[in-house]
Amino acid sequence: MRDDQTTLGELRSLLREFNADRDWGRYHSPRNLAMALNVEAGELLQLYLWSADDGPQPPVASRLPQVADEAADVAICLLNFCEQAGVDLAAAVEAKIAANAQKYPVERARGRLERSEEL
Repeated sequence: MRDDQTTLGELRSLLREFNADRDWGRYHSPRNLAMALNVEAGELLQLYLWSADDGPQPPVASRLPQVADEAADVAICLLNFCEQAGVDLAAAVEAKIAANAQKYPVERARGRLERSEEL
């Protein structure tokens, strides 16, 4: 599977089957999955702890193989959350990009770091 060949729907279907085979649905409330998502994001972030902005990312070379694993854990938790919360992730992302385009018009936001209300 590759990003340019796999849909979100295919990944969700794969996860649905994986979770059903293990009877994990009973643990997958939106609340628990939101917490798990935060934990997994923290584990990804931990790999970059104490990185210098101009230094290697992550700062310890032996952590690099773990980045893909932790990113996958974040994606799995997010997809499981969307499944249980009834969120169509692709539609939500598309809507959010459209809303952000309104909040951050190119002519005001290009190359700037301020929040929308500060532009």
